[in-house]
This record gives sequence, structure tokens and C-alpha cells, in this order.
Amino acid sequence: MSDNDDNETQGVVFGVLAGVIFGIIALVAGLGMWKASQPTAPVAPVAAEAEIAPVGEALAKVYFAVGKAELDEADKGIVAQTVEALAAKEGGIVLLSGFHDPSGDPARNAELAKQRAMAVHDALVAGGVAVERVKFRKPESTIGEGSPEEGRRVEIRVQ
Repeated sequence: MSDNDDNETQGVVFGVLAGVIFGIIALVAGLGMWKASQPTAPVAPVAAEAEIAPVGEALAKVYFAVGKAELDEADKGIVAQTVEALAAKEGGIVLLSGFHDPSGDPARNAELAKQRAMAVHDALVAGGVAVERVKFRKPESTIGEGSPEEGRRVEIRVQ
């Protein structure tokens, strides 16, 4: 074989390799652009706070221990009560309002009130309430209102 034939063979091999490499790069780039163009389902925030005014008296109030956001076994009975009330109100929603007292760090208290409302939310959803029917209000302070226990509550309304 001559040197000329070897050079032609090397040229063909390099050409094929370059074509394969460019093909892979084009495939990866095309898949990336295709994936970016696909619509994504909007993810609803789990604990979105609604500016929904509470209507009427609370169906139930859940009280929490100091610094805690876990439901007691006795409080889990509110799930059945809420499911029943919601079934009687077609198109109704469950509105959760978390409260905190003014003592201590206000930001920490508001976060604890959110965690308490989320604990009630999780119990309701686990008990069969559709997640889209449960709404949250911004945590509220109980400045000058009632007993210290009132500052550690979540009110449940079906409206």
C-alpha cells in the first residue's frame, strides 16, 4: 500500500469520527432544547396563605403545647368533624388560621403558627380532604386576647 492510500484511509476515519462526534453534540443540544420547550405543570404551593376573610364561628380550635406543632391523638378527631362539615357544604373550603402570642421572637412565633396550621392541614388531607380545598390565612398574633392557650391555636372554618 502506498502512503497516499494510508492518508486517504486516515482522512476517511477522521471524517467519520468527526461526523459521529458532531452528531452526538447535535443530539444532546436538540434534546436539551426540546426538554426546555415542554410545558411543565404548575406546582401549587402547599402552604399558600390566602387573603380570605374568616366567616362565622370556627368549626373547631386545635390547641398546641408551648413550642410544639404536633397534633395530639385527641385532636385528630377534628378530621372527621371537618370532613362531615365539608361534605354538607358543596364547593366549600376549609380555612385554617394559625395564632401566636406576642411573647418572644415575632418571626419565630409566626413560623411556629404556620407549622401548627400545616400539621392540621396534613391531618385533614390524610383524612380525605382534597388538598385544593384547604386554604391558609397569614398567622395572627393574639395581642391582648384571652389566655396564653389562645395564642397557641389553629382555628378551622368550613366556608
